[in-house]
Amino acid sequence: MTDWTETELSALRRAYASGTTRVSYDGKSVDYGSAEDLLARIRTIERAIAGTNRPLPVAGLAGFSRGDR
Repeated sequence: MTDWTETELSALRRAYASGTTRVSYDGKSVDYGSAEDLLARIRTIERAIAGTNRPLPVAGLAGFSRGDR
């Protein structure tokens, strides 16, 4: 389970779109070293949120029979 929220992700996206590296949300502020650092954080959170909302893949074992053996 992740501690990230859609609020944090939205704030990160707004900061990236505006060209700033300082992000504030829920009374917290974070300074990122560069736009690349900020984008990496956005991608990390997007992957984590997407991973928790996706159903797990189903794995199975296929078999067959020729019927004559």
